[in-house]
Amino acid sequence: MTTALEPRGLDGKLVDADNHYYESSDCFSRHIERRFADKAVTASRTPDGEWEVRVGDVPFDFFDPKFDKTNPPGSLLEVLRAKDASPTFKWGDSYSAENMLPAFQRRDARLALMDEQGIEASVLLPTFGISVEEYMVGDPEQLYANLRSFNRWLEEEWGYADGRIFAPPLLSLVDLDLAVEELDRVLAAGARMIHLRPGPIGNGRSPADPHYDPFWSRVDDAGIPVAFHIADSRYPDVSLAWGEAPSPPVREMSAFQWAFVHGDRPIMETFGALIYGNMFGRFPNLRCISIENGSDWVPYLLKVLDKKKGMGRYGPWIGGRPSGRPSDTFKQHCFVSPYAEDDVGALIDCIGASQVLFGSDYPHPEGLAEPSRFLRLLDGRSETEVLQVMRDNSAKLLGI
Repeated sequence: MTTALEPRGLDGKLVDADNHYYESSDCFSRHIERRFADKAVTASRTPDGEWEVRVGDVPFDFFDPKFDKTNPPGSLLEVLRAKDASPTFKWGDSYSAENMLPAFQRRDARLALMDEQGIEASVLLPTFGISVEEYMVGDPEQLYANLRSFNRWLEEEWGYADGRIFAPPLLSLVDLDLAVEELDRVLAAGARMIHLRPGPIGNGRSPADPHYDPFWSRVDDAGIPVAFHIADSRYPDVSLAWGEAPSPPVREMSAFQWAFVHGDRPIMETFGALIYGNMFGRFPNLRCISIENGSDWVPYLLKVLDKKKGMGRYGPWIGGRPSGRPSDTFKQHCFVSPYAEDDVGALIDCIGASQVLFGSDYPHPEGLAEPSRFLRLLDGRSETEVLQVMRDNSAKLLGI
């Protein structure tokens, strides 16, 4: 396949840090332990042929899962225009079975597609799976029974790491013992990256609390990165405080919620908690990746972290006072995969090309229709920077 990448010598060597698969309807229920069967995340057909998903006995309403049909990659603008033109148009009206290619649900077909696209390796993340934790934070045993089941499904369908496809298992810090148990299991099964939801854990603790050191020490020893992909971090109390609906479906969120609840805030607060909590001082091998959270927030976060460290010097430091400038810590331990509509050059200037990762969000409608088009966002950058962003940074993180 001839692409625009050939002049830079990158054809066939891209490493995409933000790819997705579409799950099967039994992704959470296939391996659920019998004693938790009534608390499983399940999917069933309604009389009209649509899917109904429940988390135990609670309806899942964050979005319509895509088990057998979807909309085309990169089609978000087209869908929004259709909605603008017709108030009765629903998001699901853009779904079709023809758009659900085998490569979106089968490993062998995905590898063949990656060859066509010039992709050497990809980080493959869930579509549906990263949005269920919010429904179960109040019941750690239910949450971890479903995460264990999902991760076993993931092992069967995609595998954690084969040198080309890297599919991080889903973990949570709601319960330390359950987190450590599943972390040990997936590491032994070959995981080369794990995923945690950005935003508050949901149990009143900071992720940097020394209480969690047994978990983080294992991650540090394993030398694997931690991915924080945008998820359902709805902050219902915040929405209520500002007169907003507490937990609306993502497609029905207000502009206020998109701006201050769903997007930048969870990832900023997560990285802020880790840095101010001296996580990287205690665990110097730890590396954290922001995936599909955009990057407009990065310059502001670095500035405010440096300033407020000084303002809060006499306050408590949960993990010991971190040394140095927080912005420097971020630039050493944190990586960002920006949106395709972001100013990627400005992000490179802010944190350095070594901390920026190419991610296409393929095959989601919000992403790029063709992953290699991300290269256009790097026009004017040096070949060294292009190589870092498009391949080398992610390859190093994944141990390729």
